[in-house]
Amino acid sequence: MDLFPRAWGALQEAVHALEDGQWVTPSGCTGWLVQDLVFHLVIDAQDILITLASTTEAPATRDAVTYWQPSEPPTGTDPEATFVRRSAAAYGTPAGLTHHFDDLAVAAGRAAAAADPATRVETCDEVFTVADYLSVYVVESTMHHLDLVRHLSGVDGPPPETVAAARVMVEKVTGQAFPAGVDDREALLVATGRVPVPAAWGGFTPVVLG
Repeated sequence: MDLFPRAWGALQEAVHALEDGQWVTPSGCTGWLVQDLVFHLVIDAQDILITLASTTEAPATRDAVTYWQPSEPPTGTDPEATFVRRSAAAYGTPAGLTHHFDDLAVAAGRAAAAADPATRVETCDEVFTVADYLSVYVVESTMHHLDLVRHLSGVDGPPPETVAAARVMVEKVTGQAFPAGVDDREALLVATGRVPVPAAWGGFTPVVLG
């Protein structure tokens, strides 16, 4: 949870650093341009706000590791992906999308800072502590930050400390040991199926996180 402000803030800074032409560059998410990914981040910010407001006395049913459920590799053609593309395009200009994201992202950051780590919250019919939920978003923010800058230059990537934390979490989720000596960024991209598995990884099976 302590790394959430760092991961979330760095992602906001990256969005602000985008130049006009970069918004229509492919992102690291299958079938999405950078502008599509930023709209997805709008949805993420909304989810954070809604979840942190959805407190419950029920016991936790999942934690920061078991939150992640493996899913099928994305095709970019499913209804949700199409909705995201159409919604991003509807803004017309990057300025409108940036403004919408910024408003929600700042509010989500403030809500997270004010939340009690031990409080339990409900989302997707599951219950988490705030600490675990925000730890999930350290991974989410870091991965999408890597996706955002995947084909860009001049925009900073995620902070090394959040990449390292995300690596630890993803290794736990996959249940497979990463090869020694692999840097954190490569480990995350390979482990989540964003790039092909190198021969040096042996029989490693990527896990698509959804």
